[in-house]
Amino acid sequence: MTMQHPKPVALSVPTATMPATAPYAAALLRITMGVLFLAHAVWWKIVTAGIVHVVPWFVSQGYPAWFAWFVTGLELVGGALLILGWRTREVALVLAALMAGITWQQFPNGWIYTSTHGGWEYPAFWTVALIAQAGLGAGAWALRSR
Repeated sequence: MTMQHPKPVALSVPTATMPATAPYAAALLRITMGVLFLAHAVWWKIVTAGIVHVVPWFVSQGYPAWFAWFVTGLELVGGALLILGWRTREVALVLAALMAGITWQQFPNGWIYTSTHGGWEYPAFWTVALIAQAGLGAGAWALRSR
């Protein structure tokens, strides 16, 4: 007597349809985050605080001085690439890693970012928003919709 194996059952999983506005919503998120990264890098780190004040803060946190320039450059280039929509998924993941590191750095300071020495809720939100952007892709008005 031979034993017969049951035939595999194909599961029917409903496919979700995206609303027609989804590409524009993804673009709005992408462009807004790009503008905010640029504003943070250029306006705050270079114009307002000045990189000469940012570098000592990084050093006081235990990082080498060059790391302040690296983070500023990453925010600057990453913000511009998000606005343009070039390799959005990859750029968003790199920036999410940066923000996850900032979350880790700020975690001992407590929840609220406005507390003394900052908190971790703001960079944690950025981390999640960037991961969502990576999942959504570039959306509309992008140089490359990856």
